[in-house]
Amino acid sequence: MIDVPLSALEVAMVQTGTRAVETLRDTAAFAQELERLGYHRIWYAEHHHSPAIGAFPPVVLTAHAAASTSAIRLGSGGVLAPNHAPLTLAEQFGTLAALHPDRVDLGIGRGPGTFDEATARALRRGAGPTTDEEYQADVAAILSFLVDEVALGPLPEPWLLASSTAGAALAARLGLPIALAHHIRPDNTRAALERYRAAFTPSRWCERPRVLLCVEAVCAETEEEAAWRVGPMEVVKAGLLKGLSEIAFPTPAEAAAHPFTAEERQALAAFRAQQAVGTPETVVRRLAQLVAETGADELMLTTPLHALRDRVRSYELLMKYAGATTAP
Repeated sequence: MIDVPLSALEVAMVQTGTRAVETLRDTAAFAQELERLGYHRIWYAEHHHSPAIGAFPPVVLTAHAAASTSAIRLGSGGVLAPNHAPLTLAEQFGTLAALHPDRVDLGIGRGPGTFDEATARALRRGAGPTTDEEYQADVAAILSFLVDEVALGPLPEPWLLASSTAGAALAARLGLPIALAHHIRPDNTRAALERYRAAFTPSRWCERPRVLLCVEAVCAETEEEAAWRVGPMEVVKAGLLKGLSEIAFPTPAEAAAHPFTAEERQALAAFRAQQAVGTPETVVRRLAQLVAETGADELMLTTPLHALRDRVRSYELLMKYAGATTAP
């Protein structure tokens, strides 16, 4: 049993041989299905110039899904501060929160959302990489604008996304709930949590440390099917290990035939051991272990499968076996 709320991170994988618009069309149906299953929230990630991931703005997906559902929380996981003017983000998410009271989250992250330097510079109108000081100032400005400039009524719930102790320290100093990217840098999770909890300062946004842990989770009826379903993402990860960014998202059959090196297989197995892939029993046991180890208040699951039916089935199996609560 998992006794914390379960949520979902949608990264909009675009499988080889399909168009991004087909992935986009699934957005509302996916949100409706997860609301039906009892998931607490869905966040949308910001990505750019990738053959494997759709470049769909989180604010647009949030608005679209909110109009298609009635209760599930929705928002960014995250919207990337360096790519946007702070006032623009405050206005966009403040407006969404006014239209859909108590349902909108503003998850803020730092990364560029792309591995392509030209794309990153275009997003920033020619500016170079953001410094730590600039990023911290941007996050503080977004929060200030939400309160002082937008003030349309109900505010979005702000979260800070982090995968390092530096991000954890900023969340603690600002008194924000933290969303830890265990699905990206699991080796940093323990140190980041310790830093966050030790330095946390209560604020108007959060009275006590509050932790959301994002985990890669793929659930299927058998271990073999789960391994088959997760194969395409492992091809993408193997490419990233080589420093390749222009990696398409293959079909499961293509992934099964991919020639992984021994070193890649070892690295992928080590990463997978820190996530949750397998049968419902395996996945629930692993997620419960992560909650016990980290004290997380909520789990957010990213399930990088392209076909809508496969993603929904994974979430359906997990919720059926988890016995999870859906209230924060």
